[in-house]
Amino acid sequence: MTILILGGGASGMTAALAASECGRHRVVLVERQARLGRKLLATGNGRCNLTNTHADGDSYHGADPAFCRPALEAFPVADTLDYFHRLGLLTVTEPSGRVYPYSDQANSVLDVLRFALEQAGVEVHTGCEVRKIWKRRDGFLLKWDGGEAAGDKLILAAGGAAGAKLGGTTLGYDLLGALGHKSTALHPALVQLCTEGTFTRGLKGVRANGRVTVLRGSRALAVIEGEIQFTETGVSGPAIFEISRAVSTGGDGLTLSLNLLPQFSKETIVMLLQTRCAQLPDRPAEDLLTGMVHNRLGKLLGKAAGIGAEERLNTLGPDRLDRLADTIGELRLTVTGTMGMDNAQVTVGGVETAGFDPQTLESRTVPGLYACGEVLDIDGDCGGYNLQWAWSSGRLAGLSASKETEE
Repeated sequence: MTILILGGGASGMTAALAASECGRHRVVLVERQARLGRKLLATGNGRCNLTNTHADGDSYHGADPAFCRPALEAFPVADTLDYFHRLGLLTVTEPSGRVYPYSDQANSVLDVLRFALEQAGVEVHTGCEVRKIWKRRDGFLLKWDGGEAAGDKLILAAGGAAGAKLGGTTLGYDLLGALGHKSTALHPALVQLCTEGTFTRGLKGVRANGRVTVLRGSRALAVIEGEIQFTETGVSGPAIFEISRAVSTGGDGLTLSLNLLPQFSKETIVMLLQTRCAQLPDRPAEDLLTGMVHNRLGKLLGKAAGIGAEERLNTLGPDRLDRLADTIGELRLTVTGTMGMDNAQVTVGGVETAGFDPQTLESRTVPGLYACGEVLDIDGDCGGYNLQWAWSSGRLAGLSASKETEE
């Protein structure tokens, strides 16, 4: 029997390895890009954040987030780490739960997978763009310029639309759509946010730890604490990536509220400001927040609070310090949108999971067809969760196709 896998990313490679485990099937992996795992190399800033020890069903989103639970329970984080260790990969776990290769190189993850594919005898075809899937009575046929492959089972692991420069594409949605599967609306996630005005322009590259709240009017849609990075067009960084889903799917009229000293109450901040003014009465106001926040950020916060850079600290009364404390604790930025799919790490939305059996990832309407990874309407939090879904869903699809073929 022949099992075809369309897509050579994280989920596709894992599916191919799982499908080959019994050693009796021909497994054919077809990838559109010139090499396998191209997007994998870019994850974790080139370090490959391959999973997170906190990953469970609550870390995922979609129309039916519970859909991911059977795959995650069948191949949880502990099993995933054991699997990679057996492939020869050493890993290190950070206090946040993020897991990286000990080498700090994404190439290490890709290499052990490539070696395993070769060892398992998986037939790999790269640089092969499949535009149509032929469903035949006895299975499936894939064609590309200069070649074709026929199989009894097909696992579609074509990925999502995010990161087009690294191979992100809508092709998987189109191919499954042609076979009768519907897709949801698509949005970018784990992506930078764009904000109105020029406040962030002068802060390009500045990082701060803070609390970020996404607001519609006075209602909070999402709250997260973590690192914020200011950019020329808005904000980025881990905390922003985490709440970008709420912005991407939240529509218009959203505001960001940044608390840049979340560990301190407003009263404590006012007291700190009063103490600084008493200690350095003749210093210019632009020095007021020195030692509390980044210098460039401190100057712009003062300006946003209506304090002139050259004013003396001994001239700042209680009302003005109170206003500055409000600005520090609740800096408002009007959201104009997100950066596009090219800049996104993950796609929100995808092929509707209702069309697939969560226990096997087999299509409910096309026997022998499976789907895994980002092409499905499942996306995870920032920090290794999306790769865990790729490993878990890829393995479930591969094992399911293999077992059912054996029957």
